[in-house]
Amino acid sequence: MTQSPLDNPEIAAIAWARYKRLIKRWSLVTLAVCVVLIAYLAWEFGLPSIHLYIATVLGIAGVIMLTVALMALLFLSSGTGHDESIDDRE
Repeated sequence: MTQSPLDNPEIAAIAWARYKRLIKRWSLVTLAVCVVLIAYLAWEFGLPSIHLYIATVLGIAGVIMLTVALMALLFLSSGTGHDESIDDRE
């Protein structure tokens, strides 16, 4: 295995800063989606149970943020050249 670009502290700092920026931006998008969703559910169904709203928000936010975190890690790995540094000779 060759040296990974993420072993360089300067490159790693830039890559992780980009990762954190993506997570922060998508957190705001997720919050907006959840607010719109709660408003729609309240308008359509009234207030059947607070547990419906809690479960819905946790489910939607969990799926969105897990997807964003995994995709951001994929971008971090590919964008820094870390994927190319793996020597897979078998």
